[in-house]
Amino acid sequence: MSRGLPDQVDVWRMVSGRRCFSGQLPLASLPRLRDSLADVGGTVEFELEFGTDEFDQAYVGLRAQGELPLICQRTLEVYRQPVAVSMRLGLIRREQDEAGLLPGYEAFLVPADGMIAPADLIEDELILALPLVPARPDSVLEQPEPDDTGGSHPFAALRSVRLQ
Repeated sequence: MSRGLPDQVDVWRMVSGRRCFSGQLPLASLPRLRDSLADVGGTVEFELEFGTDEFDQAYVGLRAQGELPLICQRTLEVYRQPVAVSMRLGLIRREQDEAGLLPGYEAFLVPADGMIAPADLIEDELILALPLVPARPDSVLEQPEPDDTGGSHPFAALRSVRLQ
């Protein structure tokens, strides 16, 4: 298993050589993910495994885990969101080949030249693992107190409307 991660690899050479990579990626090195983070301190651990299965389907196995610093939308405080992704990407040359993938594979259309940036694969999956609305699990949503002071309510006039 190789440590570190090259900038670009020929995916088909990696598959034929059954290459594996593992290591850590700094969050600061992931420009598209960085925009969603509260800060870029920290790393994510990764493993990439290129190979073929018993049906001769080329794949890359991807595992990544770490904690992403996000801003809780309830408290507006920074918290660390644990993420763990594990998937197998079926490598295809044409979009039509997606229909032939077995269950458990996510399709990945390899560019015509066969070159990919492995860090981009990891970054894509981390972006997909982000919560739609970041919220610290132990945060409580504050409910507004009812206004008993007799102040005006914007929809008070609708109380008199009756539906028929």
